[in-house]
Amino acid sequence: MKRLTSLAGAALVAAATWAPLSSHAAGVVILDEGFGSVAGLSDWAQINRSMPAGSGWFQGNTGVFTAQSGAASSYAGVNYLSAAGGMGMVDNWLITPTLSLNGLTTLSFFANRAPEPGFFDRLEVRFGYGSNTSADGFDTLLLTIGGENSFPTQWAQWTTSLDVQGEGRFAFRYLGDADTLSYIGLDTVKVVTAVPEPSTYLMLLAGLGAVGAHARRSRKRAPVPSSH
Repeated sequence: MKRLTSLAGAALVAAATWAPLSSHAAGVVILDEGFGSVAGLSDWAQINRSMPAGSGWFQGNTGVFTAQSGAASSYAGVNYLSAAGGMGMVDNWLITPTLSLNGLTTLSFFANRAPEPGFFDRLEVRFGYGSNTSADGFDTLLLTIGGENSFPTQWAQWTTSLDVQGEGRFAFRYLGDADTLSYIGLDTVKVVTAVPEPSTYLMLLAGLGAVGAHARRSRKRAPVPSSH
């Protein structure tokens, strides 16, 4: 089943403590989204800045093409109707949850386009620090697919990396003159970031040791039941 994977709190402590050191090179998956329900996405943001604004991102239309993996409609779709009535300038954003990144981070995803010729669908992939969703906050352009270059008319995987320490969000931006756009799909979005350095493991182990010692002391202080 496709789902968003989130590591936080105790789960993060457990993963950082018990993951083998050999996994450091591969990193840890902090986002794995297959769009089983676009309407039910948790902590994602949809912002349509088109002029005039029309529809947002929606569940994949199997009449155009099916998903890269999973159920046939389990992908996010967007089209020229992002501008009301299909007339105007499209600027439609789908933004990931805020992610905690730990150095070298890789974003991968699959994208596809309707096969009708004569259109110039364009998708930008951007990064912004922190948790804001303002357009000017996503000032790091990572990828541009389509536009003047061809946009694949079959599912193709795209990958990009950056070195970031701290919180941030990735944004998928569909844009262009509505007259030149058709329909695209997005599927299997995955973010992998580096796991903590070995020194962090030692600190986590020390913290767990302190928790264990506190628990033992608490048990020693517990009253002994009286016998009758």
